[in-house]
Amino acid sequence: MPSRRYEFRVAGRVSERTRGAFPDMTVVDAPPETIIVGEIIDESHLHGVLALIQNLGLRVVAVNQVRE
Repeated sequence: MPSRRYEFRVAGRVSERTRGAFPDMTVVDAPPETIIVGEIIDESHLHGVLALIQNLGLRVVAVNQVRE
């Protein structure tokens, strides 16, 4: 799987501390959601980001591959 850009939409706004958990990604407020966008290098990385989101107690609204 070549590197691809993904967008993770989570419910609500996230704290600055939570934003820090995604240092290589862009985190943008888009009320009533927060969008986390970044390059995903492989399927393992994708599952790791999803696990991190879950471990932080965030609720995933949508996951989309971003077409450029």
